[in-house]
Amino acid sequence: MKKLLILALVVLAGCYYDNEEELYPDGSGCDTTNVTFSGTILPIIEGNCFACHGTEPGQGNIFLGDYDAISAHGQIPPGQPGSLYGAVSHSQDNTPMPYQLPQLDDCQINQIWIWISDGTPNN
Repeated sequence: MKKLLILALVVLAGCYYDNEEELYPDGSGCDTTNVTFSGTILPIIEGNCFACHGTEPGQGNIFLGDYDAISAHGQIPPGQPGSLYGAVSHSQDNTPMPYQLPQLDDCQINQIWIWISDGTPNN
């Protein structure tokens, strides 16, 4: 019985609980305070764009297989062909992406916008 109690204390002491209100103070569950290319943008692109645009030349002649390509498309203003933000936000005059799939969630679109607004840093 004593061993079971010690084991329970060890297991419970190892538990870690993240408080959503502390992690995401705006209440949305969307972290927009630390948007980085490698930690935020690349996973969004890999998960939603690589199937069609991860290899040269890519569908629609758009390649998003590396930082330079993603950054270049991030710097194109919405409304112009090839605009990363225009495509994911379904801006007028851009082909909505991901193609024939649901639009990215608002958090991901906002994170892309923040990264672009910060100058598309390679961080």
